[in-house]
Order: sequence, then structure tokens, then C-alpha cells
Amino acid sequence: MLKKIRNICFYLTMITVFGVLMYFIVKAGESRQSHEILVSGQTPGYPPPLEGAGGRPSNLGEGFHFFGHQLQEQLQSPFGILLLQIAVILACCRIFAKIFKTLRQPTVLGEILAGIVLGPSIFGHWFPNVSGFLFPPESLGNIELLSQFGLILFMFAIGMELDFSQVLKSLKKTTFISHTSIIFPFFLGVSVAYFVYDKYAYETAPFLSFSLFIGIAMSITAFPVLARIIQEKGLARTHLGTITLSSAANGDITAWCLLAVIISIAQAGSILSAVFNILFAALYLLFMFVVARPFMQMVGQLYHNEEVIDKKLIAFIFLMLVSSSFVTEILGLHALFGAFLAGVIMPADIKFRQIMSEKVEAVSLSLFLPLFFVATGLKTEIGLLNTPDLWLLSGVFILVAVVGKFGGATIAARLTGESWQDSLHIGALMNTRGLMELVVLSIGYKMYILSPPVFVMLVLMTLVTTFMTTPMILFIRSVFKVRERLSERKASLSPEPSFRVLLSFGRAGNGQVMLDVASQMFSKIGKKLEITALHFTVGPEINPLQTGSFETVSFQPILKEAERLQISINPRYEVSSNVGQDIAEIANVEAFDFLLVGAGITWSNLPNDIAANQYRNATHRRYLQAEKWFLPTELLKDKTKTFIEQSHCPVGIFVNRDFVKASKIVLILDSEADLFLLPYAQTLMISTQGYISIVYRSSEYRQIEKPLRQFLATVKSSTLLPDTDISGTLLTKYNFMLISYATWNDVSEHRKEALQEMPSTLILGAKG
Repeated sequence: MLKKIRNICFYLTMITVFGVLMYFIVKAGESRQSHEILVSGQTPGYPPPLEGAGGRPSNLGEGFHFFGHQLQEQLQSPFGILLLQIAVILACCRIFAKIFKTLRQPTVLGEILAGIVLGPSIFGHWFPNVSGFLFPPESLGNIELLSQFGLILFMFAIGMELDFSQVLKSLKKTTFISHTSIIFPFFLGVSVAYFVYDKYAYETAPFLSFSLFIGIAMSITAFPVLARIIQEKGLARTHLGTITLSSAANGDITAWCLLAVIISIAQAGSILSAVFNILFAALYLLFMFVVARPFMQMVGQLYHNEEVIDKKLIAFIFLMLVSSSFVTEILGLHALFGAFLAGVIMPADIKFRQIMSEKVEAVSLSLFLPLFFVATGLKTEIGLLNTPDLWLLSGVFILVAVVGKFGGATIAARLTGESWQDSLHIGALMNTRGLMELVVLSIGYKMYILSPPVFVMLVLMTLVTTFMTTPMILFIRSVFKVRERLSERKASLSPEPSFRVLLSFGRAGNGQVMLDVASQMFSKIGKKLEITALHFTVGPEINPLQTGSFETVSFQPILKEAERLQISINPRYEVSSNVGQDIAEIANVEAFDFLLVGAGITWSNLPNDIAANQYRNATHRRYLQAEKWFLPTELLKDKTKTFIEQSHCPVGIFVNRDFVKASKIVLILDSEADLFLLPYAQTLMISTQGYISIVYRSSEYRQIEKPLRQFLATVKSSTLLPDTDISGTLLTKYNFMLISYATWNDVSEHRKEALQEMPSTLILGAKG
């Protein structure tokens, strides 16, 4: 205590002494100021004081007045405006992304729409003064430059996402599909350009450049959006997903090479003038793939984990990225093509690409790309489409884009031997345009090839074709009656009786514990046990390069436990933005016999989970005034209700409380409706060879006396505890509890204190 007081005294003495000394030094220094400064309060060579600020303030009132003027000047400075713009843009993009995520649409679609909302079409139209202050014309150049740099990082990440091994495996088929889905819409786009050129193109834009840009705009596929949709729909490991991703990757490479040629022709004015641009571009491609790529493969063999990937290597890779972008920019191919090439030649080692992607993509997706969306939205003035003819032409562009891309990809896939169902799926997925389309349109707009009305029409086409992908997939699935076909296929492949359990877990360690529960519950059921272990990564924005490591980490414990138990399980990894709904859908469509899901941190007795629950409860009580809605009891009730109402099979919600073995079981019965628990209890007893106590809480014993007596006679290690109150003292005697969903609701409402002492629990719901 004395030491603490001594330190405080020393600190205060030091501040006082040095403060007084600095005061006298400042006063002495002021006596040396020039006469002009003393009179005017202005330093020569520096900006004058703010107008109306009255020079130097002599009291607090004038000081506050001076502070207000200074605040206004800083707010209107280029850097201050830029920071405010970035904050508004990021907030708006996040809000719209969340809305579209809720609608089960790609979040990039919401971000594109956010850009249009902030532009002159909506925000600028309804709030012109606020829009003029927030986005003054002289500040737009800063947003444009930052967005272009973000696009370079993004295209680099897209190049790294392309898996050449997958492309080469099915090169013949995917080349036919991807190139047909480019040539067909390209031809239709050039044909439409012929009819609209005279009226809607810039007078200075050559027809060749205009028609080529319309053609490539119709032909592009948004590979990153497509990859995330395929993950979200559970197609990543299927034949359909592999063919579609490979075709899209092949098409991406072709489209960007084609775009580079088109840019060269557009800048040169004719094909003959662009010969040397194309020649040097071909030489540069040769250098990148023959010299740079083998060198980077060698680098990847040496540097493949975070321990050895240091700042020098990252600096070298960024130098290569910027240099490649610079070379393609001066060759007239656009810097984005160079960034894309730099990503393509990165080492094939998936760990290397994953580490680099994590370093690049988070910043580009979260910060820079929203700036690009708004920069595009500020150029998109829907009010330019002010006649029926213009809206009709917009419809024509959308129709041509869909017929060309969807029709071309579908027909090509069918000709390569795919079924009609898979062919239609490929066509719908390849029709996705998204961000990649906006990149192409922005290039054409900046080169004064696409006029503002045409630019707006093609942006609308981008929104429509991206939005329609998910509904089209759902429609195709419904037409072909996927549920019946899957059920018939499984019936033909599994002639012997089997009991199929869908086990869905969140954290890796929980999967191992839940497998033990499933094994003890169903291993002695008299049928072949088939367990599918399902794990979701939440969010549609997951990089495809990252899912491999997520899957490995998540499934390692449960696979190890399956090997110990000598149980064969089917691991299944999915990406979703609505996990609860997708779990129920999988259980229903694939006709599982039982759905086992974890309760998460609700009622968990792990220290971190207890702390998280306490923080959540305290926060909601203090700030949201919603004590009841957010209690763990209510959260678990809602979660269980969701699965029981939506699933067609019995559901079990597992609460983990240091589960090892269900050797001491307590079964809670509240009414005749709970008798469906008895068969579960019987098979569990056969498996664990433990003992079970039945707590019967109702006075209507006669209604269930016969089934209970049969159970007690069959299961020797069983005891009936009639009219027993559920207390913490009772529950601590057991290590496993079986209870129905209806009874759980009642107990959790009236015996919350007792449940704090409950063992591991399985809350069961009968068939929905």
C-alpha cells in the first residue's frame, strides 16, 4: 500500500514540475514571435483563421465558436468526407446484405442494390441536398481509385480460387459447356447491338467496340457467386457441382482472356491496330505460365504453412500482383486482367492459397468492394429509362441474356450426356452474373463505349439474372420431384432394413460426444445403423479455399471416435445461411428415421458457455428489456420447436453435461402422450446395461399403468418413482435424462432451479 502511495506521489510531482517548466518555456518563446503574428493571430505561410472565428479565442465562448468552425472545416475536408462516405457505404451494404441473406439470396446482390440506393436513382432523387453533401462530385474520384484497388485484390483472390486440377479432370466436357455458354449469348449480344447501336451508343464509340462489349456482357458468369451458391445448396461434393464449377472456372479464364482482347481492340480502334497489343499480351501470357508459374510452384513447395510465410514473401507476392497489373494496364488489357493472372499462377498447394486468400479477401470483400458497388450505383441513374421504349429494350437485354446463357449452357450440358435435370441446373447456375458483370460494365462505361442508358439497362440485367438463380434452382427441383426420386433410389440401394440417423453438430468436440449418444441410443435397435454426420459453416460468403480446412478440423474428432467405436459414418459438410431450415429440409427430403441435433451453449455446463449465457442474459435484460424471450430456456424451446414442427421424423435435442455413458438414467413421464419414450429407454438400457428410474408426475396413473408394468417387467434394472417432485437433489443422482418436448417445456417453466443440476439430457419429439 505504501509503495502504491509513493508511486502516485512521484507521478503527480513529476507532472506538476515538468508542466510548470514547460509553461515558462512557452511564455518565454512567445516573446520571440514576429509582430505580424502578435497583431493578426496568423502565422505567415499558413492558412488564415476560419472566417468568423475572430482570430485567436480570448475566452471559452470564442473557443467553442472556433472549435465549431474547425469541426465544420475538417468535416468538409477531402479526407473527412472520404471517411464519412466509407462509414455510410459499409453500413448500408451490410444492412442490404443481411436483408438478402434472410431472403436466401447471394449477399453480393444486396450490396449491389445498396450501391444503387445510395446513387442518384433513389437517395440522390429523394434527398438531393444530403446526397450532394455526402457525395460531392469532386470526391467521387477518391472512391473510384479505392474501388479499383479493391477490384485488383478481388481479382487476385478469384484467380487463386480457380482449381486447375478440377478444370483439367473434365476439360473436354467443361470446355464444350463453358465455350458454348459464351459463344451463344455473345452472338445474341452482338446481334442486339446491331439494332440498338444507332440510337443508344455514344457517337464516338465504334460499332466493333460497342458490339463486342454487349456480347461479353451477355456472356460473363460470376464464378465467386456461383461457387457460394453451389456450397449453400449442398452441391459442392456432387457430380453436378463439380461439372458446374469446372465449367464456370474454364469459362472465367476464357471470358477474361476474351475481355482483354476486346479492351485492346476498343482502345486501338480496330483489329489491325490492336495486333501488337494482342501479340504482346500473348507473350506476357506465355511468360506467366512458362516462367512465372513454375517458379511459384517451387515457392509453394517451400512455403506452405503460416510459420514460414513471412512478411518478405507476402511483400514479394504483392509486388508480383501490382507488377502484373501494371504490365497489363500499359499493354491496354486493363489492370484487372493482370491481377487475375497473378492469382492463377499462385502455387497449387491448397494451404498456401488458403493463407494468401485469407490475407487478401477479407479486406477486399469487406472494405473495398462495397466502395465499388457504390461507385457503380452513383453512375446508375434509373431515371434515364424514362420512356416505354427504353424499358422494353431493358426487357430485351434481360431476355437475350437469359436465353443465351441459360439456353446455351443447358443445351451444351445435355449434348455431353448430362440428364435434363442436371443440364437445367447447370444452365441456371451459369446464368449467374453478379459482381463480375459489374466489373465488365464499369470498364465499358469508363471507356465511353457503353452510354449511361445502356449501362443502366445492363446493370438491371445483372440484378435480375443474379436474383433469379436461387428461385430457378428451387423450381427445377420441384418440377423433377427430387424427394420422390431420392427416396426411390435409397429404397433400391438398401434392400435390408436400416435405421438412418442424421446427426447435426456445431463445434468439433460436440460431434464426438453426439456420436457416442447415437451409438448408445440406437446400436441395439435390431436394424443396421446408418449415421450421417452433418456440419454446417454459417454464411454464404465462405471462400471455397477455406472450406477444406474447416471440414478437416470439424470432422477430425468425430471420425476418430467412429474409428474407436467401429462405426461407419457418412461425413457431410455444407455451407448455409439458414442452418435450422436446411437441417430440417435434409432430414425430410432424404427420409431419415431420426434427427439428432445439439442444443449448443444452451444449458451447457462448460465454463466458457456458462459465461456466454450469463453475458447474453444480462445484456438482453439491461438493454432490450426482454428477460423472458432470451433466457436459455426460451432459446432451447424455440430451437426444439423449429425442428419438431418442420421435420417429418422423430427429433432429439441433446444437451451435453459432461456426457460419457448413459448408465444411470432418469425418465420423466408427465402424461399418456409421453409413452413413446419407453422404446427409446428400452433400447438404451440394452446398449448401456445400466439402470433407469421412471419419474411419473401425473395423478392419472391408471391410463398408463399397463404399458409401465410391461416395461418394468421387461427391463429388470428399472424402478418407478411415482409422484416424485423433480428437484436438483434428484437429478444429481443420474448421468442421463430422457424427457419429451412437451414435458420439457413444463419443467423448464416451473423447475428452472432444478434443471441447473440436470445431467446430460435428450429432449425427444415424436414424429411431426
